[in-house]
Parts: sequence; C-alpha cells; structure tokens
Amino acid sequence: MIFCANPASQFYSYQEEIEKAVLKVLRSDRYILGSEVSSLEAEFANFIGTNFAVGVANGTDALELAIRSLEIKPGDEIITVSHTAVATVAAIEAAGAVPVLVDVDPFFYTLDSSQLREVLTPKTKAIIAVHLYGQSSDLDAINEFCIKHNLYLIEDVSQAHGSKLKGKRLGGIGNIGCFSCYPTKNLGAIGDAGLITTNELRLAQNIKMLREYGWKNRYISDFPGRNSRLDEIQAAILRVKLRHLDSDNDKRRELASLYSRQLTGKWLNLPKIRENSEHVFHLYVVRTKYRNELMSYLQEINIQTTIHYPLPIHLQPAYKNRIQTASVMSVTERLSQEVLSLPIYPEFQTKHLDEVVKAINNFAIKNKISD
Repeated sequence: MIFCANPASQFYSYQEEIEKAVLKVLRSDRYILGSEVSSLEAEFANFIGTNFAVGVANGTDALELAIRSLEIKPGDEIITVSHTAVATVAAIEAAGAVPVLVDVDPFFYTLDSSQLREVLTPKTKAIIAVHLYGQSSDLDAINEFCIKHNLYLIEDVSQAHGSKLKGKRLGGIGNIGCFSCYPTKNLGAIGDAGLITTNELRLAQNIKMLREYGWKNRYISDFPGRNSRLDEIQAAILRVKLRHLDSDNDKRRELASLYSRQLTGKWLNLPKIRENSEHVFHLYVVRTKYRNELMSYLQEINIQTTIHYPLPIHLQPAYKNRIQTASVMSVTERLSQEVLSLPIYPEFQTKHLDEVVKAINNFAIKNKISD
C-alpha cells in the first residue's frame, strides 16, 4: 500500500534523537510547561523570525487563543475562507466570534482578496489568511486591506511550516501566526500540539495566561482562561524535528518537482507556485473533473489519495444556512468536486512516486482522456 502520508516514517528517520529527547523528559521532574516548552518557544520564534512563540495544546486552540488574545468580542466578525479545514471556523466560533466566509482564487486556492470589501461590516475585526497546501495566501493585498480598515491579520500557517513570502517566514507577517503540529504536518508532533507566533509582547503575555486559566500568578485567574498547555514530551519531539524542518521541506519540493515533470496531459491541473512564495508542499494537490474516477482507480491498486476538502464549510450540515458568505462561492464549490491530494512526505521514495505517476498516466490512457 502506498500511503498519502506516513508520519511514522519520520519517527524512524530521527528515532535515535527523538527517543533520547523523550527519555530526557521522562527522567526529569517536569512534564508540563517546563524547559522543553520554553526552549521550543525560543527556537521556533527564532526560526520564524518573531519576538515570541507560545506553545499550546493543538492548532485549533492556537487559533482560538489568538482570537481571544486580541480581545475580539462575542458577535464580532472574522473573515476567512470556506475552502479550509473546519478547525479554522470552529476556532472562530469557540472564541465567540462570527465567521464570515469568502471564496478562494482559482489558481492558488487561497483567499480571494477581491471579495473582502463585499463582506466588510462595522463588526469586522480580523481576517484569518489560510496558507493552504504549503504556500502563502495573497498577503500583500490582505495586509493592505487590514491596514486600511484597522483589522487584525491572523495567519493560519498549519499547512505551511517554514514557507516564505518575499524571503520572510509565514507566521511572522501578520499580527499573529497560528500553527498546528498534528502528526502529518510539515512540523508534526507524535500527538497533538500547536504554536502561536507574534512580535507583540502584550499578545504573547495574553496567550500564555489564556492557555492556563488566566494565570499570571499560579492559582490566581486575572481573567477567564482555559487549559491548553503543551506537554514536555511533544515539545521535546518538536525541537528535534524543527532542526530538520528546512531539509525535510527541501525533500518535499524535490518530490513535487518530480510529480510536476512527469505527470502529463491538460486534463490534470498541477499545483501553481505564487510569485515570490517558497512552497513547502505540505500537500501535492492536483485538480481534474475526473477526480472521483481517478481516486477509485488508484485505490483499487493500493495507492491512497485524499481530498482536501470534500465539502466546503458553508455547505456542511453544521454550518449550512446559518453562516454568512460572499455572494459568489463558485471556485470553492468547484474545487470540492475536483481536487485530489497525492502521496507526499519527506521519506516518500521516488520509486513509489514513479508508481503513482505511471498509474495516473495509465488511467488517462485507459479512459482515452486527451483533453
């Protein structure tokens, strides 16, 4: 079986380092918010190029706590996209804010900045720019809009750890950057974990208090918080993987380049790279009107693929008919019928990639697809 992602393979790549780091924690006397977490926070902030980083329990919490740290009130609106993981919208609602969804552009599948003016209201307080599949949103246009209308810019970098725009790491451009470290991510823990980056001391302090019941001094809550602490074992694992992140991203780019050179035919739309953006290929996503047939064919020959994402958030049962959207969501709705994520991860062997390419090209021949 060829898997679409295989996080266990990365453990074996760095097994000796990871086991040594975990054993060090097990032999210590601190398992929550200790030296491993504080070291990870310092190292990740240095990596991204921000003044601060804060470790939290997961990526959804990262977004929720980021929103709460900005003192966005219940009923305030936050603009984001429908073509994203449901976590983005779940976090907005968990913070008491109201999600307002816009379409994505047809080339890079990220937030269509031309729709921002349509959905802007006096209640709008922030925009969450989702850096999808491994590269940047149209941050220049989004940031310009935020500055003009006095809005916060929150970057959802959960699929783009290490990616850059104009030489600057994503997560260091907006007011706050939010990262999921779910095991399949480019920087993945062996369990749940999340990170938040910012250049503002006030925000970093607010987030640290929010992740632990609003405490500045232990057992004294200055304001309502919650439990979103990052444990020492996950922090230790992430410190190991962070040292290898750039080289692992290089491997992803090499694999993506092989796909792009070998896959043939206009019937298959391949990923495009935004100008001045450094893509880290969390996912290698193709697009075709034959998506369902291709996916079934590959599954039959033991090649696993995935759909990111099969149903736009605004059409899902939990949100349909109750969530505000832009007047046109046609790109998002079309993508949900056409996108397909092919296998890619740093340890993915080129011989297996060649099998995937051969199978896809054979599918086109077998079905006489030439357009």
